[in-house]
Amino acid sequence: MSVLILGATSPIANAAAREYASRGHAVFLAARDEEAASVLAAELSEAHGVEVGSGRFDALETQDHAELVARVERELGALEVALVAFGDMGDHDAALNDPAAARRIIDVNYTGAVSICEAAAAALTAHGAGSIVGISSVAGERGRQSNYIYGSAKGALTLYLQGLRNRLHPLGVHVMTAKLGFVDTRMTEGLKTAIPIADPADVGRALYNAERRGTNVLYYPKFWAGIMGVIRAIPESVFKRLKL
Repeated sequence: MSVLILGATSPIANAAAREYASRGHAVFLAARDEEAASVLAAELSEAHGVEVGSGRFDALETQDHAELVARVERELGALEVALVAFGDMGDHDAALNDPAAARRIIDVNYTGAVSICEAAAAALTAHGAGSIVGISSVAGERGRQSNYIYGSAKGALTLYLQGLRNRLHPLGVHVMTAKLGFVDTRMTEGLKTAIPIADPADVGRALYNAERRGTNVLYYPKFWAGIMGVIRAIPESVFKRLKL
């Protein structure tokens, strides 16, 4: 059985990969930076004594996604878990004036994620078991002027994962949506906020534990569930006047 980590060189994916490897799972690390993924694979294999493979993955190269899943199964055995942990916030201001920049944000965070999820779903339903974990964001809960292109892509991903969960549940495959708040990654570099920023290692551990429990929707840190409940409750007549 194998665990496919997509976007494996990001801090969150790296931490999740360590959680799975430390518990004896064979892991395949897929990332755009194939060399960095290979270095991490060697490190994890040596540290935990498990099989760890690596290879190139680009969310935009959808024509290669099914073959990547097939390769993981050839090299490491039947797919057990696919963790969709890549994303790109992009430059919101640039995207407002450049349709190509806007499309890239949408395609990385939504189109590419849907493509690899469907490839993973095909493999998992053939086995009648397993999990897909999609990392979304609290940014997808409500459109805000500061990042609504990225937020809309994550919101679409959340809705997609909900539908995928509905489709795959009768087939024995679980789908988990992880709605993350602020995490200490490149996306939050320089961010000034009174809200605590989560450590990627803690996020990786939370993702692993929630997936093992069969959680449907995970907010992490947990307090974001309450924050977003308040934000969703604000009337649109008021919300549209806020600078967020």
